[in-house]
Amino acid sequence: MSLDGLSLAPLIAELNQNLAGGRIEKIFQPEKLTLLFWIRQAGQTLRLLIAANPDNPRIHLTKTTGENPATPPSFCMLLRKHLEDGRIAKVEQHELDRMIRIPVDVRGERGRILTKYLLIELMGKHSNIIFVEQDLIIDAIKRVNSHMSQFRQVLPGLPYRVPPGQNRLNLLAVEPSHFVQVLLSTQKGSLLKAVISTGLGIGPVTAREIIWQAGLPLDIAVEEVTGQDRTSLASALSNIVNHLRSDCARPVVVTDNSQSLLAIAPFPLEHLSRQESRNFPTMSLAIEFASQLKGQTRPGPETQGLQKLVAAELAKSHRKSLILKQELADARQADTFLSHGNILMNFLAAVTNGAEEVLLPDLLRDPSGKTCVAISLDPDLTPVQNAQNYYAKYNKLKRAQETLAGQLAQCETELKYLESIQISLDWATTASDALEIRQELIAAGYIKEITRCRKTASTNSRPLSALTADGFTILVGKNNLQNDFVTFKQSRPDDIWFHTKDVPGSHVILRRQAEQASPAALNTAANLAAYFSKARSSTNIPVDYTERRYVKKPAGAKPGFVIYSHQHTLYITPDEQLIKAVLKQDR
Repeated sequence: MSLDGLSLAPLIAELNQNLAGGRIEKIFQPEKLTLLFWIRQAGQTLRLLIAANPDNPRIHLTKTTGENPATPPSFCMLLRKHLEDGRIAKVEQHELDRMIRIPVDVRGERGRILTKYLLIELMGKHSNIIFVEQDLIIDAIKRVNSHMSQFRQVLPGLPYRVPPGQNRLNLLAVEPSHFVQVLLSTQKGSLLKAVISTGLGIGPVTAREIIWQAGLPLDIAVEEVTGQDRTSLASALSNIVNHLRSDCARPVVVTDNSQSLLAIAPFPLEHLSRQESRNFPTMSLAIEFASQLKGQTRPGPETQGLQKLVAAELAKSHRKSLILKQELADARQADTFLSHGNILMNFLAAVTNGAEEVLLPDLLRDPSGKTCVAISLDPDLTPVQNAQNYYAKYNKLKRAQETLAGQLAQCETELKYLESIQISLDWATTASDALEIRQELIAAGYIKEITRCRKTASTNSRPLSALTADGFTILVGKNNLQNDFVTFKQSRPDDIWFHTKDVPGSHVILRRQAEQASPAALNTAANLAAYFSKARSSTNIPVDYTERRYVKKPAGAKPGFVIYSHQHTLYITPDEQLIKAVLKQDR
């Protein structure tokens, strides 16, 4: 859920206050549509994140350092060439629209100062980051040709044109009473739609808040607005305008009970007062928090593609497992065929040639001979040949049992492995995380390797690393490759290794210090192991832990697969408050 243009105003004021005059030190492109600027300002380095993702376009200050590809994309290289060491003149918003302009002063030939522009358009699927010099497009993070849009192309060498404007009122430039007068005289039908249509940069969330603060029903029509309602609307508009001043902004993020994002705004949202609301000191912090919420529920396109592939492979393996189990159950009838052959050989004289069935005593089950068994026969075979036919079936099924048991064990191992990949994808938060899992699937043969994949292989993502309340370091693998890394590369033999019992999940390492690990540290590490597992929503989850020296990797085993001994078990119901507090320290 992106900000509307009106709510962007205090954010732009915040950015301008912090960044104007700052020198651009470094530029990175950690993801396809995301840029990260390191800006030196007043003795400190600030980081500005700009993203043109269709589902989450944004701009804000951030603390993240980002994970960057080994080879920077061409757009990143272009910006480095032109903008690094340049100074940001200011950060400004185009009217009240979702368009931001950042002029950057750079030193050209003979020391002459040139101004180049970074233009950010935060408009859903049309979001873009465009680099412009002297009104000409140098390049864009998303090029738009005539096949993609007949109305506006964004290509190198073309003049930059502002997206078509909207003939609406700027709430910051007109009196609230005039705004209400124009609204009521030009609009009909839903008041909510009328507010959006009249005001520049007013989105649905802000429009609902205006109507709510005016004390009016959200579904009221323009024609139902009374004289007193006009005054209430003007008062509500005035209150909203006051909050848009940077020094008066009170940023909030509103979520529902399941922590799904409902709204973000620079002012309290009274019409969502029954939902959970979090206050933030700056708009940047609010936007970053909201983006993390969206990241939890909306995986990136790289992760989504891998999730579909793994789901398909899991479904295939489940079907194969069911077939093998049925075939193995059939094969376990081998002893019945052996018994039939033995009975026939014991009572050959009692079998008539050409018979289709015979009833004979089963001496193995009942030595008295009173219990008989019906045996089907092939009338074209002699009694001895029928007995030999049963022996042949027995031998065939006995061999099949061994083969099928091995195939079923292999299939069950594959199911557990794919489930571990599925868990890893649930925790993949960056493109590097997804790429690392993709490389693992290529190595395992689930994805056909192509040249492009080898070339784009970038720096691996890193495991989670945090401190317990009493100072012990904890490492958490986010995928199978990282699980092997934290267990066999980053840990020492006397460190403590954690994993959920018989359930796919992360390898967790609690690093020992000179002293023994405290019960609180053991509990924290076990909580993380339970949380980062398939059983995270359960209670009393068994978590095994042992010294790392007792964890072994069998020769030829898939990534993440280990065997262990000398374990103890804790039963954990994940404490989300404890887990969140620890994860905030991820280093």
